[in-house]
Amino acid sequence: MGEFELIHELFAPLATDPGALGLTDDASVFSLPKGVEAVITKDVMVEGVHFLPETDPARVAQKLLRVNLSDLAAMGADPKGYWLGVQLRKEGAHDWLATFVEGLKADQATFGVSLMGGDTVATPGPIALSLTALGTVPMGAALKRSGARPGDKIYVSGAIGDGVLGLRAAKGDLPDLDGVDRNYLLGRLECPTPRLALGRALRGFASAAIDISDGLAADGAHVAEASSACLMIEAEAVPLSDAARRVLAKGLTTLEELLSGGDDYELLFTAPVARAGEVEKLTADVPVTAIGEVTAGAGVRVSRNGAPLSFPKGRAGGGFSHF
Repeated sequence: MGEFELIHELFAPLATDPGALGLTDDASVFSLPKGVEAVITKDVMVEGVHFLPETDPARVAQKLLRVNLSDLAAMGADPKGYWLGVQLRKEGAHDWLATFVEGLKADQATFGVSLMGGDTVATPGPIALSLTALGTVPMGAALKRSGARPGDKIYVSGAIGDGVLGLRAAKGDLPDLDGVDRNYLLGRLECPTPRLALGRALRGFASAAIDISDGLAADGAHVAEASSACLMIEAEAVPLSDAARRVLAKGLTTLEELLSGGDDYELLFTAPVARAGEVEKLTADVPVTAIGEVTAGAGVRVSRNGAPLSFPKGRAGGGFSHF
């Protein structure tokens, strides 16, 4: 089957937005309503780096879409559509793509987005995937990393550390893990939940926000740098899932690993103390936990019972880095 046959059979049914033009033109057309502005993000995933070769292609598709939606969530945006780039080996391409598309189809229904266009090419390997997502926010309402101010409280959504444990479980590094915990952690790694409702709810009073992809400490450092402030995080206040707590209790991980491992795709945000009541009243379907405060200074400081935690890598927070 040739490239255009693949597009017609597998991808055209995903192009549900009229602006996608059925994937029959050189580009798509997208108009913005009055009073809103575009938020655009892009992520790349490579086999052997971001996902293991044996990972279910449907899960690969869902993670690719969801990590981009998580970027939109961090800026308070409503997702609208996405553009896809696929670099795939010829052998087995149709079957792999057919399963991959099923994952996209399921998530398009979940998140209300449409494929808008893209490109598909052959490669000797490895598989490489690129996705550009577009969202919208009311004019001037986008959340940014740069607004944290001394005195603000620091919050995080959900639980931290599941992503790195899911990766270790996928690699077989946690052989004694309970089956239920293993499935939970793999789900958190391969199919994270973008906190879109929370991001929308934070418009207007969160002073800064970021999604946690490189690790809580490292992404906190990004906010600190952009805001010219210091983020003081209390490690014992950081929420952990029951599965992560069980792994920690067995001595199979450390708090340092959980706070620097990445792939959590939760939201880290700051808000003035005077707006704490609004944080507590959030109706988004995810718990939010206060984990520290913003002070004058620079960088991120993570402490446990008053003692600073040290991370294994050289850069602030010890988070993931490609280079």
